[in-house]
Amino acid sequence: MNMKVLVTGGSGYIGSVTTRHLLDAGHVVTIFDNLERGHREAVSPGAQLVQGDLRDRDAIMKAMRDARPDAVIHFAAYALVGESMADPAMYFRNNVGGGIHLLEAMDSCGVRRLVFSSSCATYGDPGKDQISEDTPQRPTNPYGESKLMFERIAAWFMQQRGLHPVYLRYFNACGATAEYGEDHDPETHIIPLVLKTALGKRKQVQILGDDYPTPDGTCIRDYIHIVDLAQAHMLALTTKHTGAFNLGIGHGYSVKEVVDTARKVTGRPIAAEVAKRRPGDPPRLVAANGKAMTTLGWKPHFTELGGIIESAWKWHRDHPDGYAGKRN
Repeated sequence: MNMKVLVTGGSGYIGSVTTRHLLDAGHVVTIFDNLERGHREAVSPGAQLVQGDLRDRDAIMKAMRDARPDAVIHFAAYALVGESMADPAMYFRNNVGGGIHLLEAMDSCGVRRLVFSSSCATYGDPGKDQISEDTPQRPTNPYGESKLMFERIAAWFMQQRGLHPVYLRYFNACGATAEYGEDHDPETHIIPLVLKTALGKRKQVQILGDDYPTPDGTCIRDYIHIVDLAQAHMLALTTKHTGAFNLGIGHGYSVKEVVDTARKVTGRPIAAEVAKRRPGDPPRLVAANGKAMTTLGWKPHFTELGGIIESAWKWHRDHPDGYAGKRN
């Protein structure tokens, strides 16, 4: 069934890939994005771009009335842990306040179906080998808190206003397609930082702490490819179920393993130095992904770190200046 879908943050890293999947499936897509942290060059041809900010209530109200979508996929948010620790108010104002405006606009136009880009950061540091959807949510940073707050607000809209929300709690999004890759400013994610070092764009990569209670002392993360994330959004768009689903491959890799694997994939020396920990980082975040697999019918296809890094390496090698190079 073809649908009209409004995508907030469709010029971003995951939003761009999901938009491409939606269009390829025959859906009609309107992107609502302020382009503050996304890229106009990452907006898929065929999607209508409405430039606006969720903090502007009138702007999202108008966009919702004009688009009259069947569903909303909500990506737009600030998403840097360190930045959220330095400026919590900015995160709550954007991620929560803007999110409320989105829910109000949906309610005003009778749009009930919502797929929300949430995060494993809502769990904080649970101290478990694998995190399931019923693991207590105790965020350790304002970014995670802002995602959890929106989940809870959406749950009240479900109870009181008939909203049909699905929360997709990503673990570490990574990888690339031939068209779309990771290009943030500033960049804080380990895989693009390592690959930029391999390209000579950085002198070295920093390993933020090597004294965590993990086998090699560095943080362990569950790395999930953006194509697998996009496929999960497609399934969530039509599911009869509501609530949360963890999206990860079900096992983790350490920061040191990422650096070592990138050296093998690129065939290039990658200098690394140990720096102090980043505030708010839990030692280990790995998904129990059984619910998404059994209930949504989702299955991740990129499950090996080498293949994930290889896809990202191809994009970074072809786009050494990120999307800026695409403008020339």
